[in-house]
Amino acid sequence: MDLPVLREELALFAGPALADGQPSWTLHDPVRNQFFQIDWMTFEILGRWSTATLTEMLASLHAETTLRPDADDIAAVATFLRDNQLVQIGGTGSAVRLAARQAHLRGSWQQWLLHHYLFFRIPLLRPDGWLTRCAALVAPLYTRTFVQLSLLALVLGLVMVYRDWTRFSTTLLDTFTPASIVGFGLAVVFVKVLHELGHAFTAKRFGCRVPVMGVAFLVLLPMAYTDTNEVWKLANRRQRLIVAGAGVATEMVVAIWATLAWCLLPEGLPKSITFLLATTTWIATLAINASPFMRFDGYFLLSDWLAMPNLHGRSFALARWKLRSWLFGLRHEPPEYFSRRRTAGLIAFAWVTWIYRLVLFLGIAALVYHFVIKAVGILLFVIEIGWFIVLPLWQEIRHWPALLRQRGTSGPMPSRVRRTALLLVLLVLLAVVPWPTRLSASGLLKPAVMLPIHAPAGAQLTRLPWHEGSAVPAGAMILELASAELPLRWHKAQARVTQLRQQNADAAVDAEQRQNLQVLQQEQATAVAELAGITAELALYAPSAPFDGVLRNLDPELVAGVWVSQYERLAVLVQPGAWLVDTYLDEDDVQRIAIGDHARFYTDGLAGPVLHLTVSAIEPDATRTLQATQLAAQFGGSVLTRDKHGVQIPERAVYRVMLTTSDDPASLSQQSWRGRVVIHGKWEAPVVAFLRAGLVLVWRELGF
Repeated sequence: MDLPVLREELALFAGPALADGQPSWTLHDPVRNQFFQIDWMTFEILGRWSTATLTEMLASLHAETTLRPDADDIAAVATFLRDNQLVQIGGTGSAVRLAARQAHLRGSWQQWLLHHYLFFRIPLLRPDGWLTRCAALVAPLYTRTFVQLSLLALVLGLVMVYRDWTRFSTTLLDTFTPASIVGFGLAVVFVKVLHELGHAFTAKRFGCRVPVMGVAFLVLLPMAYTDTNEVWKLANRRQRLIVAGAGVATEMVVAIWATLAWCLLPEGLPKSITFLLATTTWIATLAINASPFMRFDGYFLLSDWLAMPNLHGRSFALARWKLRSWLFGLRHEPPEYFSRRRTAGLIAFAWVTWIYRLVLFLGIAALVYHFVIKAVGILLFVIEIGWFIVLPLWQEIRHWPALLRQRGTSGPMPSRVRRTALLLVLLVLLAVVPWPTRLSASGLLKPAVMLPIHAPAGAQLTRLPWHEGSAVPAGAMILELASAELPLRWHKAQARVTQLRQQNADAAVDAEQRQNLQVLQQEQATAVAELAGITAELALYAPSAPFDGVLRNLDPELVAGVWVSQYERLAVLVQPGAWLVDTYLDEDDVQRIAIGDHARFYTDGLAGPVLHLTVSAIEPDATRTLQATQLAAQFGGSVLTRDKHGVQIPERAVYRVMLTTSDDPASLSQQSWRGRVVIHGKWEAPVVAFLRAGLVLVWRELGF
């Protein structure tokens, strides 16, 4: 086997001991400023790379070390060197091979655009020179004295905040003014610059070069970055941990001094900015930078603490190996061997990272979708979901057939594979086979026919022949009210009608009166109409039952002689045996029911009764205002509404559905009762609902 020639500019540095105790070394590619950690065997092989033949290299390794590599190990090292471009490219056609490799790495212009939209960097500074010149200025910040002063400031700030906690806890509500938002934005930029300078000065303090500082964009979201790759030269793990944690530590120090400044500054914009620096910024830093699930500071801290470079890739490989073992019972060797405890921890870490990234990328996709124009937003949403979620899943799933074929050639199919296949078939069937629909929403049970009884004006109750729950026959007087003014008006109107009738009768024999006959007849008609109006108004003071009903919601304080106010509700006459339920369903659910579907009603706050319902009507148009306010979400219902001048406006399109029942809820003492309606709609496959919702969303957002 011909061994490739190593590049002459590569450098090798001693590294920290690995987790299993063996020494390590760091291989540096200065052209790309990349570092590769190699183990003892790789180091010994590279130390003999210039040996004439493969046989001589193996003989030297066996004679001078306790290692026992074979030709495959050396071939693996050669593959590693070629894949990472650490060897010289020479011979016939080398330029063509380099050009082909570059074209392959660059890909098509669509791939280039996709990669650079999802993530790209803009280098802004080459700070190594001025970091060296300014190192002496920031040296006091690394002393024990500054640490002690910061701890003292923390204690003083916390004590003063505790003494003024009410004002501190309510400050956030007063900070979102236009001036404070601009100030907060500048403060965030300032503290993020300090964050990166914390990394840079700390790396410089340990003798590392800092070639570049700039801004990186992750799905168009800007974030500062500092190239501190040279910390891999440091064999001391504690020093690398200090560099990785320097940015978060810097922001925490800023928060400590900002807390003390908030306590001392007078009211104004500076005080608002220090409040945000003391609260919001460091919390966001801990939530983002300290997270080990993305390649931020927390990831490098955890990676160094575990002594596991490329932590994500290695844990993902273990998780994929374990997943394939669970699904297909494969007996493949794991990608790496660790203790049982560490293996379980790395697999769990990989799963948590996948879930975290799924939620994060969905959130980023939703933000991009909402903050750009709709057509572009839909395209970017699809790209991000496809790139970050669908593509990784597909890349894993497409390997499964080859694994199964490989497993099939080695013997009979294990029972675990059959169980996995059966589970997949069941999941597909659950998605495509129609299921019975159960639609649930808040509903209002009320009589189909009822008559509310109100006082027409301020009056005195003179008669109340019925009590709560009495059966009132049709035509019977329900109650009687007395008005001091209305009877007098009736008598005056009656006297006026009698007088005009007499005058009209006299005009028939009196020639002088006959001349005014037309005027008298018009006055008589007006007086008769006025009398009829007063008579009708008097009837309101003694309402009668238009149907056979039951008296409900009668005020127990109503007795003869009591005065009532105008429009006061006195009772409700309910027709027994006929009840209906009003409910509201959104536009997706209302398509899954039809008139005649069966339903049930479960009253709130009661053990029963359970009423059997039938859908009797579905309004074709969406409800503009919610009349049954008891069904609004803020009052315990299921319809999301917003209050506009005392009127409940639904947040989304909802349709009124009316249901009837032949059951008689005799145990209900009120004329209406809220409960839960469960409607048995048509059968539908779950996947159809998701497809319909997606198509409706796309159709709506495209403006059709």
